[in-house]
Amino acid sequence: MIFKKIPSVWTSRAIFRNYYSVSPQPVPPLAQTLERYLRSLEPLLPPDELTHTHKMVLQFGKEGGLGIRLQEGLENRVRHSKNWISDWWVHWAYLESRQPLAVHSNPAMSLPKRDFSDWRGQLVFASKLIAGVLDFKAKIDSGRMPVEYMRGHPLCMELFPHLFSSCRIPGPKHDHVVHHGRSRRGPAHITVVRNYQFFQLDVYNSDGTPLTESQIHGQLVRIRSQSWKTDKEPMGILTSEHRHTWGQAYNRLLRDKLNKESVRLIEKGVFTLCLDSPVMRISDEKYSSRMAAQILHGGGTYSNSGNRWFDKTLQFVVGEDGSWGLLYEQATAEGPPIASLLDHILKFCKKTDRRRAPLIPLPMPKKLYFCIDPEIKRDIEMAKQNLDILINDLDINCFNFQRFGKEFAKQLNLSPNSLIQVALQLAYQRVHGELCAACDIASLRMFRGGRTDYIRSPTNQSLKFVLAFDDPQVSREAKVELLREATEAHTQLTEQALLGQGIDRHLLGLKLQAIEEGLSVPRMFMDTAYGLATHWKLRTGQVPSNTDSVMCFGPLVPDGYAVCYNPQSDHVHFSITAFNCCEETNAEKLAVTLENTLCDLQELLEPSV
Repeated sequence: MIFKKIPSVWTSRAIFRNYYSVSPQPVPPLAQTLERYLRSLEPLLPPDELTHTHKMVLQFGKEGGLGIRLQEGLENRVRHSKNWISDWWVHWAYLESRQPLAVHSNPAMSLPKRDFSDWRGQLVFASKLIAGVLDFKAKIDSGRMPVEYMRGHPLCMELFPHLFSSCRIPGPKHDHVVHHGRSRRGPAHITVVRNYQFFQLDVYNSDGTPLTESQIHGQLVRIRSQSWKTDKEPMGILTSEHRHTWGQAYNRLLRDKLNKESVRLIEKGVFTLCLDSPVMRISDEKYSSRMAAQILHGGGTYSNSGNRWFDKTLQFVVGEDGSWGLLYEQATAEGPPIASLLDHILKFCKKTDRRRAPLIPLPMPKKLYFCIDPEIKRDIEMAKQNLDILINDLDINCFNFQRFGKEFAKQLNLSPNSLIQVALQLAYQRVHGELCAACDIASLRMFRGGRTDYIRSPTNQSLKFVLAFDDPQVSREAKVELLREATEAHTQLTEQALLGQGIDRHLLGLKLQAIEEGLSVPRMFMDTAYGLATHWKLRTGQVPSNTDSVMCFGPLVPDGYAVCYNPQSDHVHFSITAFNCCEETNAEKLAVTLENTLCDLQELLEPSV
C-alpha cells in the first residue's frame, strides 16, 4: 500500500492534533465476524469438520451467549482506551513471544547496491545516511513531517517519534519497549559498531544543531582507527538468543557497573549503525539473496552477526562492497513508517551538504567496554552456537521478476496485490497439492493507534481458480473469469480489513477479553479448525516502497514460508524464506514455481490487454 503525503505543517502540538484527526478503531459486529470466519474456513476444511465448527461458532454467538458478553467487553474497551486491540496485539504477537528476534521477528530491508567497493566509500555513504536519518528526525521533532493520507483520510502518525532512541528489553515472561526520546532533551548520540566493538558517537553540536556530513565522516574515520582488532567478544550475539535465555544473561550482564553503562548507551542511542566487514564474493545471481541474509542476521558468527544489537528498534547496515539496508524491531512500528524513513534517506542522498563544518574540534567517539566474566563468556558461546544453527537452517531466495509489474495488472483493472496473492496460492498448490492458511497484511493506520490486521488470502473463489487453472478441460475464457473473481474476492477482503472490519484482530480480542475476565478460553478457540486456520504456512507481505528494495523475514511456523514482494511499475522483487529442517518446504522450488506461475498468468491474461 503506497501512502500519499500531503504537506501539513505540524506545530509542537502536531501529534496531539493528528491523534484526534483520525477515528478510533471500531469493533466489528460479532455476527459479521463469525460469518466471515466460517466462510474463511471453507477452502481449507472438509465438510464434516466444517459442520462441527459451524455448530460451535453458532453456540458462541447465540443471543445471551458468551460471545455477546465478550463483545460488550470489547465495546467498553473502545470507550476507555486509545485503541481497543493494539496494545493487546503488540503484547501477544511480539512481547510475549519467546522466539529469537533474529530471523523469527525482525524484518530486514535490503536496498539497491551503492557505487563504492571499499572502506572509504563505505564511510562517505554512512556519513550521508546518518545525516539523512537525523534530517528525518528533525522533521518529526519540529512538526514539519507531512501527514500521510490514504483515500483522503489522514493516517495515524504517532509511531514515527517512537522509531528513535527506543529499544526492546528482554524479560522472563515477556519483554517491554523503552522510549528514551520523550524528554525535551533526548539522547544526542548514536551507536556505531564495527568488528564487534561499540562506540558512542555524539551527532549534535553543543548548540543542538546536527553534525555536518564532513564532521560525521571525520568521526567515523576515528572509529575505524580504534576498531582494528578482530578478536573482540561479539557482545551483540547475546541479543539473538531465545528471549528467556537472553533475559537471564541480560540480568547477569547488568550486575557489573561498566556493562550496565555500556548497555544503557546502546539502548538510548538514537539508532545504531553497523559497519560490516567484507563478505565472500558471490555470483550476481545469488547476490541479492546473500545481501538480504547479511542484513537479516549478519551472516553468522564468523561474519558480521556480532555487529548487531537485535533489540534496537533501528539498525542501519553498511557494507564495504556497497551493500546497505535496515533491520528493525517491529514491536515499536511496522513497515509503513520504515518505508517513509527510507524514502526520505534516498531523496536526501541525492542532495549536497553545503553546510560548513564548525572549526571547533570534536571529542573522540567513546568506545564502550564490557567486563566479561566466565558466566558471560559461556552465554556468548552458547548464543554463537544457537545463532549459527538458526542461520544454517534458514533458506533465503530473492529474485527479480521482470516479465511484468503492477502496471500490467492495472491495465486489466485488477489489483496488483490481489493478482500476486492469487499467484502465490496457485504456486503453493502446484508445489504442495493443496491450499494452506495464508495471510496478507493490512495497515490499520487509518485509525487512532492502529497497527495491522491479517487478510486471509484463501477464498472459495481462489480455490475454484486454482483447481481449474491446470485443468485442460476448462476453457481459457472460464479461467480468466475465475481469476477475476479470485482477485476481486481478495480486493474485497483487503477493503474490509483497511476499514477495520477484518476478522483476525477481532477474534484475538474476543479470546483475550475472556482471559481478561478470568474466564476459560472459549471452545471455539480450542477447536482444531481454529488452530489449522491460524497455522500460517504462507506469511506474506507487500513492501510499501517506491524503491527497488527487498524485504525479508523468517516463516511464522516451522513448516511454512515467508514471502515478501515489492511491485514496481514493470517488475516485482520477491524474497522467499523457509527452514531447511522441514523436508516439505523448499524456498528455491517455490520461487521457481512462482516465477513460472506468474508467466502462465501473463499468458492467460495478455490477449485481454
